Amino acid sequence: MRPRLLCFLLVVLASSCTIFRPIPHPKTEFRGVWIATVANIDWPKNGNDAVQKQKADYLTILDFYQDLNFNAVIVQVRTAGDAFYVSEYAPWSRFLTGEEGRTPNTQEDILKWMITEAHLRGMEFHAWLNPYRATFDLKTERLSPTHDFNLHPEWMLKYGTKYYYDPGIPEVQDRLVAIIGEVVSRYDIDAIHFDDYFYPYKIKDAVFEDANTYRFYHKSVESHEDWRRANIDSLIKNTHHIIKANKPWVQFGVSPFGVWKNKATDPKGSDTQAGQTTYEDLYADPLLWSSRGWLDYLVPQVYWSMDLPVASHRKIMEWWASNIKNTNLYIGNGVYKIRNNTDSVWYDKRELPRQLTLARKTTKVNGNVFFSAKSLMQNHSDIVAHLKKKYYRLPALPPSSDPKPIKENASLAMSSSPSGELTFKIPEGYRYAMVYDSGRKRKKDYSMKKLKLKISILDENLLTLPKSVLTNKKQLAISFIDFYGRETNPILVHLNQTNHYDPKK
Repeated sequence: MRPRLLCFLLVVLASSCTIFRPIPHPKTEFRGVWIATVANIDWPKNGNDAVQKQKADYLTILDFYQDLNFNAVIVQVRTAGDAFYVSEYAPWSRFLTGEEGRTPNTQEDILKWMITEAHLRGMEFHAWLNPYRATFDLKTERLSPTHDFNLHPEWMLKYGTKYYYDPGIPEVQDRLVAIIGEVVSRYDIDAIHFDDYFYPYKIKDAVFEDANTYRFYHKSVESHEDWRRANIDSLIKNTHHIIKANKPWVQFGVSPFGVWKNKATDPKGSDTQAGQTTYEDLYADPLLWSSRGWLDYLVPQVYWSMDLPVASHRKIMEWWASNIKNTNLYIGNGVYKIRNNTDSVWYDKRELPRQLTLARKTTKVNGNVFFSAKSLMQNHSDIVAHLKKKYYRLPALPPSSDPKPIKENASLAMSSSPSGELTFKIPEGYRYAMVYDSGRKRKKDYSMKKLKLKISILDENLLTLPKSVLTNKKQLAISFIDFYGRETNPILVHLNQTNHYDPKK
């Protein structure tokens, strides 16, 4: 073979190996998906469906994303002044029961069941609430008598085809903070989540009629715009406070519109030409919130393609990575655009993988969230298979919400059952157990390649390992994940050293 041809083949072979080389899988990475309930976008498929069908449809979503090794679901539990749970402050959502205010046809607490099913699959449950949208349309005759539109009409402002809570009224903020406290105190959630709807997106020639509220409540030095931003700042600060006062481990995350400001209006802004911006049009300042320590994570909605001239995914993601402080940063990906957008780049099956690769290569980015749940589940099996093989082949742990080292007090007392199962009694304070294959020597760190099971610890602090995991094993390593998402050092368990005791004592 001629030397030049040999060199050419070696170069081609090396390039091919690079192309097909698996992308490194981080042990810690947020992998989330939004499950939108407003207008039955993702779930339930219909509010009039029987409860058993709704439950089956929900589990189908969880199972799909569990198979992709996702570790969090962000589920919309308040869409427009309503609730997907028993609430002192809001009626049952018509998107769940078919009619607003109608009680579900079950004795079971639906939200509690949803949370438990997510935890059983090793997934965090983030309760997503839309604070300010009061109605989804102008058909107010469909609203329950207990909806705030009917109880407190003085709180409402009509804008476009919806009604909104007026963010400048102190009683409105008190009500919204009380709603957050209700959800956090009653349910075993992992996070409270707000999306991008603060002051509404601007509509041409329409006016958000809060001038009277501004005149009554603003400070003398505040412009109308700064006063609006201060109202949102106050809600974020007080939401953070009520969450941490109830359960310090519950996170608070916000998913703002992807462009903070355009560089044309502020040198600190991104190199974009967005028609509206988070700061100037929605009156939200996530840079301030993160710098003040009011957030545990931020998920900018970077729903554009990689190199779109007016709003490049690449440029916007890099801007957030360069400007965000004091919080975990994830990137929101618009998977709903795949093969369904005027931007032809979305018809290239490599577009989403390119975005995920950029996120993995960017040190300050800790994961991704997809909008919305149904998008990947519909006729995109080729892309799903590629994601599973190249990006999500192995599980990953969500980033911790607390950077402080874990105070380890995990210890194990083990007993066997006649069926061959092993049960461990463990201390309180842990949500999951991680079971790894192990050799004879204890390692400081176990990779996800060694992970056998991630088990949710639900009742009486008991951990049971099925016989199928124990077959032909002399030892395993078990670590624990606390409620802040921190992992203990693994404990090496010799399976032939079983202590016989009653684990429920």
